[in-house]
Amino acid sequence: MRSSRIALIPLFMLIACDPSPSSRTDKGEQLHALFEDAWAFELRENPLRATSVGHHENNHLLPSVSTEDETRRAEARGGFLERLRTIDRSQLAPADRISYDMFERELADALSEFVFQSFQIPINADSGFHIAFSQLPSRMPFNTTKDYENYIARLRAFPRYVDQHIELMRGGLETGMSLPRVVLEGYDVTIESHVVDRPEDSLFYAPLTRFAASIPEAEHERLRESAQEAIMDDVVAGYRAFLEFMRAEYRPGTRESIGASELPNGDAYYAYLVRYFTTLDRTPQEVHETGLAEVARIRAEMVAVIEEVGFEGDFSAFLDFLRTDPRFYAKTPEELLKEASFIAKKMDAKLPSLFQTLPRLPYGIQPVPDHIAPKYTGGRYVGPAVGSHEPGYYWVNTYKLETRPLYTLESLTLHEAVPGHHLQNALRMELTDLPAFRRFSSIGAFGEGWGLYSERLGLEAGFYEDPYSNFGRLTYEMWRACRLVVDTGIHAMGWSRKQSIDYLASRTALSIHEVTTETDRYIAWPGQALAYKMGELKIRELRARATDRLGEKFDLREFHDVVLLNGPVPMPVLEEQVESFIQAKLDGAR
Repeated sequence: MRSSRIALIPLFMLIACDPSPSSRTDKGEQLHALFEDAWAFELRENPLRATSVGHHENNHLLPSVSTEDETRRAEARGGFLERLRTIDRSQLAPADRISYDMFERELADALSEFVFQSFQIPINADSGFHIAFSQLPSRMPFNTTKDYENYIARLRAFPRYVDQHIELMRGGLETGMSLPRVVLEGYDVTIESHVVDRPEDSLFYAPLTRFAASIPEAEHERLRESAQEAIMDDVVAGYRAFLEFMRAEYRPGTRESIGASELPNGDAYYAYLVRYFTTLDRTPQEVHETGLAEVARIRAEMVAVIEEVGFEGDFSAFLDFLRTDPRFYAKTPEELLKEASFIAKKMDAKLPSLFQTLPRLPYGIQPVPDHIAPKYTGGRYVGPAVGSHEPGYYWVNTYKLETRPLYTLESLTLHEAVPGHHLQNALRMELTDLPAFRRFSSIGAFGEGWGLYSERLGLEAGFYEDPYSNFGRLTYEMWRACRLVVDTGIHAMGWSRKQSIDYLASRTALSIHEVTTETDRYIAWPGQALAYKMGELKIRELRARATDRLGEKFDLREFHDVVLLNGPVPMPVLEEQVESFIQAKLDGAR
């Protein structure tokens, strides 16, 4: 196994020849100077992101998010794009050409988001600025007295942060850029959980219940009192104001339609979102047809499993059996967490057979926090802030255990923990040779495509031996295939919420609760659900191509390095990397 110190994939894998080094130097220096200037700008504009990537100069600040701020940022990004286009791409080194293309795409996307005014919708069905803020206690360092004072300063700044978001959302109500009303049913729990009567009952008080040895004891009481005041006067007050706004203004004023096509310039906006989340030049109709074909293929495999177990009844009856038989459900949250932990540890032992390069960062398993669990998905990976001395965490939702089947737990664990999101993101964090904007980028088709691809890797690693668990794997794959149909159906073809719920419920063994929360997620977050299957299909296509052309020279562990060790990239860039890898191997063989 390779050292955990990760470098970029060797350039011979990227391109065979290149302009002379002397002709590249100046252009490369210009490019990287631009990257550094733009990155510094983004960190100044978003102190929360700066903290999460290990820059702590502004740990006492929150971002400013007024419409004027968004306009100013768009103008600055437009200037960076103009500056980029003065650099002759053909004179760059191979790796820099990739970075050039990705930076250009990132800036263009940011400008498109501004044009469509998407910042007027800063929340969706299971997340939002207020939910992200609630993670502050686990996203900041607490090693010095100043760290605590920075934390308290951010708590103090929360009312302004809320007010600015409220103004953005009011603007959205005026322009028609709002969430559909239906997805806000039950949403209050994500806000009212923080409206507490005592500061000690707030999750924001957690850092004050224990102090590092480096904090003088004489400072403890002062910091506690200051935090208690900030929690009650600012945090609770901010959440209360947001709750009142949501109940009195926002929810009553939101739209009754559910499709993105109903938003201002909606058809163009959704077409952009399809390209953004898939990183592919596909129309909504093309994605829809891909989904229908995948649904048919996976359905045949599911029917074969039903026949294997000897079930007497049709497909619908089998789904009802899986949803209602107690054998498939944990009796306690602890049982569910322990089963997830066992699966994760079992896969840990398989990783060296699948990967040449493994990350240093470990991960833990935790339940989804209570204040978001009712509207949250079944599980998710949460990475640590850089320099936080925290592991990554695989969150497992223990809310309503009767809706969390054990037969899908292997797939969920492989997707969220290893070899899925934890492994991929932990490796990404170690790619210190990458420009910062790439090292900390998030490309949905790559990350979620890798997560779904990782579920399938379980077949090669000896998982899914139980046919019900294999049906659970197929259920998860079917779920992602259905997303292609449902998301495009809702946002481009006029599908109703009930039509979407029925489509998912009749084709997967997901619980009705999860089908409903997932449908609301697709309604609230147009296009994001397309990333999983479209990304996975491309990764599998590239693997099949490499396997076919290389024959005995194909090494799966090498292929995984090619996919992962340049960080998240758009699918066309990944295709170029795999093609270069194949050609280099063939040239070496000859």
